[in-house]
Amino acid sequence: MIRMMVGVLVIAAGIGSCGKGPRPDRMPPSPKPLQATETEAGKSIPESSLSKGMAETNSWPKPRTDERITDRCEMVRVIRDLYGVRDEKVLAAMEAVPRHWFVPEGQKANAYDDRPLPIGYEQTISQPLIVAFMTDLLELSADQKVLEIGTGSGYQAAILYEFTSQVYSIEIVRPLAERTIGVLKQHGYDSIRVKIGDGYQGWAEYAPYDAIIVTCAPDHIPPALKQQLRPGGRMVIPVDDSDSGQDLILIRKDADGNFRLESKMPVRFVPMTRERGS
Repeated sequence: MIRMMVGVLVIAAGIGSCGKGPRPDRMPPSPKPLQATETEAGKSIPESSLSKGMAETNSWPKPRTDERITDRCEMVRVIRDLYGVRDEKVLAAMEAVPRHWFVPEGQKANAYDDRPLPIGYEQTISQPLIVAFMTDLLELSADQKVLEIGTGSGYQAAILYEFTSQVYSIEIVRPLAERTIGVLKQHGYDSIRVKIGDGYQGWAEYAPYDAIIVTCAPDHIPPALKQQLRPGGRMVIPVDDSDSGQDLILIRKDADGNFRLESKMPVRFVPMTRERGS
């Protein structure tokens, strides 16, 4: 069961060190036009026993820490018990990735609040429930490739990295992207590739993608993203209709290249920023 509160969806389930269930292995202003650049995050850090189930199922190294584990467990409890998210792998990922790594120093005390937080440059880190819900809709597996539009703080990309090592992410706000690349490198997210550029155009070099997640709201679905989605793939995107507001849309692409759209809930994301002339 999923419930919406104040026009925003919230979700939940329990696992790992936090929940009652078994671990999954056991059951903005417009910036100036940018030239696209690419980087990869740096070294990994040792893995603790926290959310070990995800690591045992998936073979690539993932950052682990016991920092603020009590806060993370409470966040997972809210997602599970208050909002009704039931996917144990999603909950394990939400437990495993420390949200406080991805917020500015002045927001670290609030990192596990059940709300979005400002991260600078008129951008936000999404409410934990929205991160969990959108991740759940993607139905990711370890052999799949995922594209994120709107890197922002890097938190959503780190959550995706719990499911697959093939994570590609695009951020158009250069100073935010550069800061986030540093955060990802600092905390050991080796394989996440971040491109500074226009997410409206996607990232054709690595297409097609099994899943695409968009964390900013365009007024229509970008054609390039539809083209770069693999047949059988899924896209989750908030679309801003000037009359009815933003709707979170799940898009499925069939083997013949046809698209099926399903409205999931009303949301509120920052608008998609595009390069001039795109």
